[in-house]
Amino acid sequence: MAENVAVEQNPKTAALVALANGLKQENPVWVTQIVDALDEVTVFVPRENIVDVCWFLKTRHQFDMLMDLNGNDLGAEEEPRFEVIYHLFSTKTYQRIRLKVLLSDEDPHVNTVTTVWRTADWHERETYDMFGVIFDGHPDLRRILLPSDFDGHALRKDYPLRGFEPYSLS
Repeated sequence: MAENVAVEQNPKTAALVALANGLKQENPVWVTQIVDALDEVTVFVPRENIVDVCWFLKTRHQFDMLMDLNGNDLGAEEEPRFEVIYHLFSTKTYQRIRLKVLLSDEDPHVNTVTTVWRTADWHERETYDMFGVIFDGHPDLRRILLPSDFDGHALRKDYPLRGFEPYSLS
């Protein structure tokens, strides 16, 4: 016989889960999934809505700092292959929340959030440089760490460990 087990809500993340559910109520297309794990809340956002969600969190919920923006390659065999991860912080409420956008290998495009936080400029350039994620509308999307003639994107899981070897017929 199955017993009804009450699931305890994590008191450390209860306010953030409520905030994420509020995002979903504000606009149902803004949130595809909410994950509450390890005292952190992650909200999955469709790429078409990332700028709107960021503006909403900044203006209505005081997430005034983009702490970090980075990429993740899940591997060539995974679909979607890439994640773009946004770590937001409120200097007023001291809360943190993570947003994730999933992108396919065939279409690794997402809109820039430099219009929301100017500091996104450097973070987006680094993610472009290392993973090849293209930030549409970015004011200066070019390599930031690697030489401009570098072949490929060094943090992709299919990038050779020793780089691309020059091809020789001899």
